[in-house]
Amino acid sequence: MTYCVGIVLEEGLVLASDTRTNAGVDQVAIFPKMNIFEVRGDRVIVLLTAGNLAITQSVVNQLRAGVKADKGTHLHNVDSMFDAAALVGDEIRAAFDRDAEHLKNQNAEFSANILLAGQIKGEKPRLFHLYSAGNFIETSIETPYFQIGETKYGKPIIDRVVKNNSDMMDAVKCVLISFDSTIRSNVSVAAPIDIMLYRTDSLHADCHQRVTDKDPYYTTIKQGWSEGLKKVFSELPVPDWTFEK
Repeated sequence: MTYCVGIVLEEGLVLASDTRTNAGVDQVAIFPKMNIFEVRGDRVIVLLTAGNLAITQSVVNQLRAGVKADKGTHLHNVDSMFDAAALVGDEIRAAFDRDAEHLKNQNAEFSANILLAGQIKGEKPRLFHLYSAGNFIETSIETPYFQIGETKYGKPIIDRVVKNNSDMMDAVKCVLISFDSTIRSNVSVAAPIDIMLYRTDSLHADCHQRVTDKDPYYTTIKQGWSEGLKKVFSELPVPDWTFEK
């Protein structure tokens, strides 16, 4: 399991992913799930991946091979982020055609979820969620974020706080609280957390941070959020109902 978040703001993009993957309690490892494709000054395209690691790695490797071969359409020459999403969807379908039957024979599901985010010169930053079937949806002003992986624990704080016009650093703070909530409730998600900030029209992927569980700011956020929740909870009134015995 994993947890990834992508947010589109007026200022740009906030992207984050954990790094834990496990195939059982005794097979835990760290794998980056953030993959960057960049042509400086022209485009920045980022993929955050969740699902079967072999499948998502295959999709990313095929996309990188396409860029390296530089023949036909690839992520370094597509005309729009929509076209980039369609290209990634095609690679997911190709992986399904190649592997799905073999996975089924091993009683395993074909599972791949990808967040595709970035900006191509001439467009605004955009964010898409691609599903296992290769189809996809895009964010809107009303719904400026997507999550993949273990989403339920970290969703409430983002729902309450993040808007399209939120301050970027407030969004970062909210994302870290979202990750802390998820990590506390699900051992299959864990730090380090990879965070990338992309500012609109910079066309350069130069702002990264790997946050460990011992990071001073992350520790402050975790403690402050936990103590704040307990304080607010204690200040809420108790029910004034009369319960019948």
